[in-house]
Amino acid sequence: MTATFDDPATRIEDPAQLRSHMGAVAPLAERKVLNHLDQFCRDFIALSPFLVLASADEAGRADASPRGDAPGFVRVLDDKTLLIPDRRGNNRVDSLGNILSAAGVGLIFMVPGISETLRVNGPARVTRDPALLEPSTVQERTPTIGLLVAVEEAFFHCGKALIRSKLWDPASQVERGSFPTLGRIVAEQTKVIGVAELEATLEEGYRTRLY
Repeated sequence: MTATFDDPATRIEDPAQLRSHMGAVAPLAERKVLNHLDQFCRDFIALSPFLVLASADEAGRADASPRGDAPGFVRVLDDKTLLIPDRRGNNRVDSLGNILSAAGVGLIFMVPGISETLRVNGPARVTRDPALLEPSTVQERTPTIGLLVAVEEAFFHCGKALIRSKLWDPASQVERGSFPTLGRIVAEQTKVIGVAELEATLEEGYRTRLY
């Protein structure tokens, strides 16, 4: 027997039905959305070592990708433009490929120890301009590509999700040995490489190929 998890009678399928179900938007929630980066946004981005980048292709297939580096690695070029350097990775370029076909992105900036987050939305484009990328050089490595994000919406999000999750609470951290390593997971999923070999490769990459 196949389980049914989506009773058509319980679906919400149009915006009016969704708004009726959820109720009116709080006036403050509407008014807090800016179309630029003010000083509070700039200061938060300067403190942030981590963000999540959401994108989707022309067919609506979505992807969310982590981006992290030293605080302030995302540069505010002006009050409407951000530059996100693209560091060395596995060359899947999921986000970059999506942006080439559908420019809209959503960013969530996080700062360790602060429960609130900053959300930024707008179209992005891929750049390889050396003049823009050179200031993002780290350990003598300049990124070869980056994302320019045009800010259409910027607003701070309340901390309920991070408070409920206890994300910044040291007591909530999971013992690393309680979950398999990435090397073991990928080796067993792909069946094309041994666990020890892949774990050694990953460790070498973490040590020598972050930039």
